[in-house]
Amino acid sequence: MKLGYARVSTQDQNLALQLDALKAAGCSKIFQEKASGSKTERPELNRLLEIIREGDTLMIWKLDGVGRPATGPFTESLN
Repeated sequence: MKLGYARVSTQDQNLALQLDALKAAGCSKIFQEKASGSKTERPELNRLLEIIREGDTLMIWKLDGVGRPATGPFTESLN
């Protein structure tokens, strides 16, 4: 399954470009949120990490969309 994650840093920013790209890439489910890159609490990212399974593909429009540090949530999930 292809899962997508879209995030913008402020309420004023728009997710449309990211969502269009993730839909065009064939994502069957897209998790989205508006949260600062320095904010550590990401409920939608956490939901995604709970359901992703071996063999699934995670698609992110831009790697910095995950936040800072980009590897933090994934390192914790894989350990």
